[in-house]
Amino acid sequence: MKKLLLIVMLLASGLTYAQKPAPKTLDLVIGTYTKGTSKGIYVYRFYTESGKLAYLSQVATSNPSYLTVSSNNKFVYAVNEDGKDGGVSSFTFDAKTGVMQPINNQPSQGADPCYISVDKAQKNVFVANYSSGNLSVLPVNADGSLGAVKQNIKDEGKGANASRQEGPHVHTAVLSPDEKYVFYSDLGTDKLNATRYKASDAQPLTPLPENLITIPAGSGPRHIDFTPDHKYVYLITELAGNVFGFEYHGGKLKQIQSITMLPDGFTGDVGAADIHVSPDGRFLYASNRGSANDIVTYSINQENGQLTYVDRVSTLGKGPRNFVIDPTGSFLLVANQNSDSVITYKIDKTTGKLMHAGVTLTIGNPVCLKFTPAQ
Repeated sequence: MKKLLLIVMLLASGLTYAQKPAPKTLDLVIGTYTKGTSKGIYVYRFYTESGKLAYLSQVATSNPSYLTVSSNNKFVYAVNEDGKDGGVSSFTFDAKTGVMQPINNQPSQGADPCYISVDKAQKNVFVANYSSGNLSVLPVNADGSLGAVKQNIKDEGKGANASRQEGPHVHTAVLSPDEKYVFYSDLGTDKLNATRYKASDAQPLTPLPENLITIPAGSGPRHIDFTPDHKYVYLITELAGNVFGFEYHGGKLKQIQSITMLPDGFTGDVGAADIHVSPDGRFLYASNRGSANDIVTYSINQENGQLTYVDRVSTLGKGPRNFVIDPTGSFLLVANQNSDSVITYKIDKTTGKLMHAGVTLTIGNPVCLKFTPAQ
């Protein structure tokens, strides 16, 4: 009888571990521009049940406007968007305390790096250099430090918008879910480029011109995001304020839709910025700066990936740049770059609509928000 009871207890214990509850806390890492009151990167503890934030630490570095956290949760990599002297910095990250320590810095070999990503195996980081219009690849060493740039892909051409598209402007570098490909957008030439990725090669990226996607002239492609099931990819265009939907199959994209972010009769400035799919894959969110300063919600048809407009809400600030959705799908946080605030919204998981959660964080020129599990 005792042996049977022990077996039952062990099975119950296994079931408990199999159904691990959602984390109660996460760490929010915030990248900023340091032209105002900010000094660099900030870390806050985020409480997933209430949406509240508590300050943990900060580390000084110049204009870390975009950052990424390694898959093992031990390192943070950030661009230093310092004009023609653009750089990339690496930091250790202690998930228990939220404390970061500098490791090293490398030139990005481009002007105004604005986006960075890292592969799960921590072999390479990918950097989009906006003003010089090139994509850089830097190796990652075993201690988390960065080596010098080992590959540089330079775009050519220009677009229809003379003031914004006088040359190439690479704006993002996103790995496919299986990490066999890296996609990078070029705002200046209205292209979404595909490359094959092999981490062990001396030149890890191989351009795939046959997989190139050309966006309508003057659109200004910016950021992309995959659905959790990897069937669809969505692209936001900064200059036109449109969202493009694509079917995704092994490095190839097939357009299925284009939908506007703008309300009927809108005549203000357009500055679309960031785009993210909810963790359950049911909703898409997109931020618009310029005169709108809002976030638009779309529902995603689970059968064909088509988007349907749901709602728009004010970001309660100016210049909503990057935003992030917590892994539980309960909250969305948006960085208002030009009004020094991070605003927290509660997500209605049934309708996808956003409601202000009553949490506002004041921080100088916030740009990039990234969640990482707290320990």
